[in-house]
Amino acid sequence: MTPRIASLVPSLTELVVELGLRELLVARTGFCIHPAGLLRDVPKVGGTKDVNLAKLERLAPTHVLVNVDENRLETVDAIRAWSSPPQIVVTHPGGPEDNLALVAQMLAHFGTDVGTSVGTRAGVAERAATLTQALQHELDQTQPDDRPPQRVLYLIWRDPWMTVARDTYIARMLARIGWHTLPDLRGGESGAARYPALQGDEPWLAEVQQVLLSSEPYRFTAQHLEAARRLCPNAQARLVDGEMLSWYGPRAVPGLRYLREIAAEALE
Repeated sequence: MTPRIASLVPSLTELVVELGLRELLVARTGFCIHPAGLLRDVPKVGGTKDVNLAKLERLAPTHVLVNVDENRLETVDAIRAWSSPPQIVVTHPGGPEDNLALVAQMLAHFGTDVGTSVGTRAGVAERAATLTQALQHELDQTQPDDRPPQRVLYLIWRDPWMTVARDTYIARMLARIGWHTLPDLRGGESGAARYPALQGDEPWLAEVQQVLLSSEPYRFTAQHLEAARRLCPNAQARLVDGEMLSWYGPRAVPGLRYLREIAAEALE
């Protein structure tokens, strides 16, 4: 049976297309916007946190792609309770190196036409190999080297200010260049503790050397830079592309290059 894929995660939607599986996509979220030219005809089923379950069920997916951080457990439980539930493909890359296993996971699920005489789905294994090679190259290139370590605050929200724990994908991405996020805490496998809120008067804020204001999920702009500087008076503050630093899958290839560019700019 030919798979019918519903992706509830923007990074995974991009990965499905990158692997040459666009024709199998039957549903996506409104945040699944890349690659734009190839997704216009794929039905939207709400957001990552507020999925339109009735519409999704009518689209009859055989597989639903989810992520531990981006989707709610109650959404997954509701899908599993359908009279004819699809296979739930759970992903949880904890850092950029986990993209290698993520590509292998997608290949294992969708790389062959099971039950037909076609065998390997045309081109998917080759695309997976090309992406894996590109990811490994960028991982090899993205190392702390001789860069001085930096204490970093990565902001994802305001009112209240919110940041990332050290065991999130974003924090581990930054650690590839020796940039270590504050506060120094682990948030666990899932839950709100992975993205802690700040009071704004924490003593360690004075130790921060770099404040990074992400373009998502809150779209920080230049007007927020001064407030960030007041929050961390001894730090440089800059806007960063959140997609490059938080999206996994194929986006990690240019994302790791982007990370090295940020590190180089900080030394200027």
